[in-house]
Amino acid sequence: MLKDLFTKPKPKKKKYASIPSEQAKQDVPEGIVIKCPSCKKIMYTKELMKNVKVCMNCSYHHQMNARERIASLLDENSFIEYDKEMISENPLNFPGYEEKLEKDRQKTKQNEAVVTGEGTINGFRTSVAIMDASFRMGSMGSVVGEKITRAIETANEKGLPIIIFTASGGARMQEGVLSLMQMAKTSSALKLFSDNGGLIISVMTHPTTGGVSASFASLGDYNFAEPGALIGFAGRRIIEQTIREELPEDFQTAEFLLKHGQLDAVINRQDLKEKLGNILDIHQAGGEITW
Repeated sequence: MLKDLFTKPKPKKKKYASIPSEQAKQDVPEGIVIKCPSCKKIMYTKELMKNVKVCMNCSYHHQMNARERIASLLDENSFIEYDKEMISENPLNFPGYEEKLEKDRQKTKQNEAVVTGEGTINGFRTSVAIMDASFRMGSMGSVVGEKITRAIETANEKGLPIIIFTASGGARMQEGVLSLMQMAKTSSALKLFSDNGGLIISVMTHPTTGGVSASFASLGDYNFAEPGALIGFAGRRIIEQTIREELPEDFQTAEFLLKHGQLDAVINRQDLKEKLGNILDIHQAGGEITW
């Protein structure tokens, strides 16, 4: 009896109403916040967009799609798009390829992995080709190569410079050798353009790999990159297995390439419009650029 007097009864567990997962999803609107994959900080999506998708905490450059790039780079209402209606076919009858293309068209609201056209940057007119990694991982097929080639040829006809933003996993395997041929086609177009005195600016973003890095991405009069961008041909693991050596931690990053002379500059996205505008201004005036 005495033991019972000094022993506190265990408190009863409170019952909480469980919220069904579907209802919880409805209560929290999607896309309000985003978590930085680098520093893990959670921030409002609107604030990140205002900062051109550069993390306010660690300066990590989040991927941009082509339309976001156009909005951040070109002067308002200056963009005129080329070849908007061009779409890929299935020349090798690759199983499921057409369905995958249609799914990406619905998801991205565009027809291919590159958007081409012309517009102004700080008042200076230029042709642009902007690749989009959200469409088939920015892979280069026949239409991507054709659109970029046409943009180069149009720039040549109009006497405009061309700026190419790359973001690609490489050549598109579903189109086989037709995809690989785009490397030679785009490179030849750039050579003719350069021989005629055309200005080529390449801006490599994350990731720029495979056949794109081995062709037009590396053929600029100026080769720039965004901070932290992965740039290379073969993957790190394949190279290590081939040469039987461990590669440096920062291998194939924009900073590594800059240190070894493969880039002219690594430019923060927030400074990119101003830097490109200055280059266009100087070339139009016939001046020289110093870094």
